[in-house]
Amino acid sequence: MTVSLIILAAYLLDRLIGDPRWLPHPVIGMGYVISALEKAIRRQVSSDRGLKRAGLLLPLIVAGGAFALAWALLRLLAWVHPWLSVGAEIILIATTIASKGLKEAGMAVYRELQAGNLPAARRELGMIVGRDTQQLDEPEIVRGTVETVAENIVDAIISPLFYALIGGAPLALAYRAVNTLDSMVGYKNEKYLHLGWASARLDDVANYIPARLTAVMLMVAAWMHRHDAARSWSTVKRDARLHPSPNSGFPESAVAGALGIRLGGFNVYHGVRSFRAYMGDRIRPMESEDIRHTIRLMFTVSSMFVGLCLLGAAGCFALKWTQ
Repeated sequence: MTVSLIILAAYLLDRLIGDPRWLPHPVIGMGYVISALEKAIRRQVSSDRGLKRAGLLLPLIVAGGAFALAWALLRLLAWVHPWLSVGAEIILIATTIASKGLKEAGMAVYRELQAGNLPAARRELGMIVGRDTQQLDEPEIVRGTVETVAENIVDAIISPLFYALIGGAPLALAYRAVNTLDSMVGYKNEKYLHLGWASARLDDVANYIPARLTAVMLMVAAWMHRHDAARSWSTVKRDARLHPSPNSGFPESAVAGALGIRLGGFNVYHGVRSFRAYMGDRIRPMESEDIRHTIRLMFTVSSMFVGLCLLGAAGCFALKWTQ
């Protein structure tokens, strides 16, 4: 069974069942390991220089361990029966992507906005963003949701599928470990500046190609859904690199340009106000329907990537057949 068909099956499995709460999830295990390692490191090391050196160990142990465990499990199952290994690989890859979960999170905010329940919409948004949401009005709630869905097209779908295509479930899980490390220790604050620098840098490198690939596919998806693909392209060229992340600006600016809205602006984190560069032009005010438009673009892009994987596999098969 080719890796492209395994990716298709994993993607369909995620679209169908997502991440059931009752099923143990690898990311939860990664989180426990990261927390334990951080505590162990801080018990032994206190200097900035020592923490910076120790920071190199986190991605080596966590991402390397995720890769090694997945590889060993698949080899063991293949020894028992090849189809057991195939089934396990499909399930493991499905755990690294979150298309259904991302849709449900965005639509939970959308439904509360449609019902006119701003407090509930703020609470739902607060479940998926780090910023303070208690005082946000409707346009700012929409902005936060659109930014989160757009950014996570890369982190939660395209990047893990990209690495699954290259190295199967072991590499997809290693990517998810890197991404989890970044979300837990990759902050440029006093606590994590030294310990988390390697994790944050590795996450930037890992998402570099998928982020730019996603931006291109978003432009195609914008054209397919009769949004402004040309403006999406020009917005990416102008605004993508203004984002503090070297990668997040690409999907966010592509969505902003396609929909004719402006993302970015002032956010509040734990009571501290900060400014993030604007993405796109305010052609029109943001509205709750922009959440649905962004989710539709997300599904089109993810389906497009899986389709490209299948086309590539078919092309390789046809080439071999003719030789």
